[in-house]
Amino acid sequence: MTEFQRCLTRVLVSEGGYSNHRLDPGKETNRGITQQVYNAYRQRLGLPMVSVRGISSSEVDAIHRENYWKPANFDLLPAGVSYVVFDGAVNSEVAQPVKMAPARARRHC
Repeated sequence: MTEFQRCLTRVLVSEGGYSNHRLDPGKETNRGITQQVYNAYRQRLGLPMVSVRGISSSEVDAIHRENYWKPANFDLLPAGVSYVVFDGAVNSEVAQPVKMAPARARRHC
């Protein structure tokens, strides 16, 4: 199992399944993917827009890898640090948790 797979498994436990809470800034969300992010992903692939409620496991993997993991080079962070920073990226945006990562860990990026 890769570090990405280990981290994604842990993140998905905390993200949970489908939700559409009125106070959640992401609004309609499933497995850490907002409807807006899902629409952008499907549009890039030329696919029709559908509800994030039906997102497949392969789409969840691809979106988390392409939108959050790869842009911040999390493969270069030590295990453990990569999970914490990746979890933050999924919950906010990639740049924010990377800024907060310890300088020592960022030197590996």
